[in-house]
Amino acid sequence: MKTRITIWLMCVAAVLAWTGVACAQTATSGPMVQLPSGDAVWDLTGEWDAVIENYGPWARFGTYPDVMRITQTGSAFSGIRLKDNPPPVAGRAGVHSLQGELEKNGFKHVEIVVPGHDGISRGYVSPSTGQISEDGNKMAIDNGLYIRVTLTRR
Repeated sequence: MKTRITIWLMCVAAVLAWTGVACAQTATSGPMVQLPSGDAVWDLTGEWDAVIENYGPWARFGTYPDVMRITQTGSAFSGIRLKDNPPPVAGRAGVHSLQGELEKNGFKHVEIVVPGHDGISRGYVSPSTGQISEDGNKMAIDNGLYIRVTLTRR
């Protein structure tokens, strides 16, 4: 009986050790920011190559590249575009284009900011969903209606 218990405990210890090693290998390796709460979130600060894809009712505006500069304070972030959008799309360089808040596992919320008709003023904020890659170097943000933004860290 003692032998069975010993073997069973060794098997449990081996499984726990293997699980610990497997989890350590999948830990995030990208840039992180430590929050006052002790949680760590992605550090999105910097310039990102962006591909803006208009679809559905906005498909006529097409797909085009841009560059976004993201600034982050704690878990809150915002992004501005660094290039003018191609005609006929409104959106000038320097216009606020993205905003949101991060949590431990990715986005707490994210919003695409659509420019006004003049391309300079803020039109409206479009609640969106998004994913951050495992290494923190790629993001996909979609409002589910007509615009998708894919960002890749430069």
